[in-house]
Amino acid sequence: MTEQYFAKTPSAESRPVETAFEYRGQRLALTTDSGVFSRGSVDEGTALLLDALPALSGRVLDLGCGAGVIGVCVGKTSAADVVMSDVNQRALGLARDNAARNGVRAQVVESDGMSAIEGQFDAILTNPPIRAGKAVIYRLFGEARSRLNPGGALYLVIRRQQGAESAMKFLRTLFAEVTVLARKKGYWVLVCRGGE
Repeated sequence: MTEQYFAKTPSAESRPVETAFEYRGQRLALTTDSGVFSRGSVDEGTALLLDALPALSGRVLDLGCGAGVIGVCVGKTSAADVVMSDVNQRALGLARDNAARNGVRAQVVESDGMSAIEGQFDAILTNPPIRAGKAVIYRLFGEARSRLNPGGALYLVIRRQQGAESAMKFLRTLFAEVTVLARKKGYWVLVCRGGE
């Protein structure tokens, strides 16, 4: 079986690739690598999520950050206090480097879900690790809900053919409001707010 990008220590040989990405008038230089999600480019789902985001402020978490694309984009274009987390140690190294080279101050944390992350957030952003399975991503959604400040929101992207409709049903058991912000090429961007 091929090693997945959510492995803690990827065994795939490191093969870094440079890529450039423009976001809200800022040109970003990013390094990606094998053993980390979306080597060589910013994937379509992440790009759609970023395009759909409103202006963010306060404390923002890029959950399952991979190379740090979402966190770096938000940190570069807002005054948000950015935290990036992942289980993949190679991804964390890339996220740190990508933040530094783009002039973004961010805290980078090795964490399985919220286990090593402290505090509450005004926004949690994720392109969840679908291939880790429904049990894992639904656990992440539940953990995210418990870490949002009042008025905070979870933003995520998921493909329709990878369970967007069933994910929405589950999210509605956690949140008072689950809305589709954008749809493109089978990707759905969801925003989730409120709850008990």
